[in-house]
Amino acid sequence: MGAPASSVVVTAAAVVLLCGAFARAQDMDKEWARPPYRGYFGAPGSLLPQSDVDLLEFPLNLEYLETEFFCWSALGYGLDAIDASLTGGGPPSIGGQSASLTPFIRDVATQFCYQEVGHLRAIKQTVRGFPRPLLDISAANFGKIIEQALNATLDPPFNPYENSVNFLIASYILPYVGLTGYVGANPKLLTPQARKLLAGLLAVESAQDAVIRTLLYERGMTQMANYGVGVAEITAHISDLRNALGRRGVKDEGLVVAPGQGPEGLTVGNVIAGDNLSLAYDRTPEEILAIVYGTGNPAQHGGFFPQGADGRIARGLLV
Repeated sequence: MGAPASSVVVTAAAVVLLCGAFARAQDMDKEWARPPYRGYFGAPGSLLPQSDVDLLEFPLNLEYLETEFFCWSALGYGLDAIDASLTGGGPPSIGGQSASLTPFIRDVATQFCYQEVGHLRAIKQTVRGFPRPLLDISAANFGKIIEQALNATLDPPFNPYENSVNFLIASYILPYVGLTGYVGANPKLLTPQARKLLAGLLAVESAQDAVIRTLLYERGMTQMANYGVGVAEITAHISDLRNALGRRGVKDEGLVVAPGQGPEGLTVGNVIAGDNLSLAYDRTPEEILAIVYGTGNPAQHGGFFPQGADGRIARGLLV
């Protein structure tokens, strides 16, 4: 005697569910990173999806850059002399040197230096990461960026290591780009572990940017010797340049803005950049690379990264 029709239907449904579950398990197996094959390196038994690994590894490019610039400026040496293991065997940076800073600014720069070292440790304790890419932190490279922002040839050329004001202007170029990247990555992360790490990194990067902007805001009307332009005006030009290179509208603002564009439309002072609700702007990896390459194109390296940035996201965009 044959089985009841209802039993056949239930059995068939069960088979379909099992097949679906097996297929989903295979998909998850492809998606979730397992050391050492998919780039994950962290606490035993932990798993991160490949997308989280990629989004956490990408900022290493900016963290390496900030570490090298702040450490060289403050201490006269870079990551190799602090903890060579964190470099991953990557090439030494180009053009780093000790900056001529006041004791107060040197103290701030020293703190920034070691904070960035901590960021490298934090990221590399969670994901495998990659070696430090070749970085150009030379005075000549910063000089090109300032000339590009001002659309002028400067004589003498801008030198970030020459004095405290120049150092702060050069510093204005760095942490803000990274923090907009963290804001952009946040909603794309899938796991609490990744989001917690990113939140910690974002908080300190934002604080660094706030310190830099505050110190520059205090000097906003100071005229740059030989250049005939004020500090606040230079920050506006740098922000305009980053907006142009990023090609995604206004996501950057100088220390002084036009009437109606400050917080609640009631101030022209703009010590902290934010949108019309005073929320931080976001950027994608493509925008960030276009900015730090100085080319406006995430597939065309240059600027701070003569040979390009590293990580799956950056490498996947290079032509």
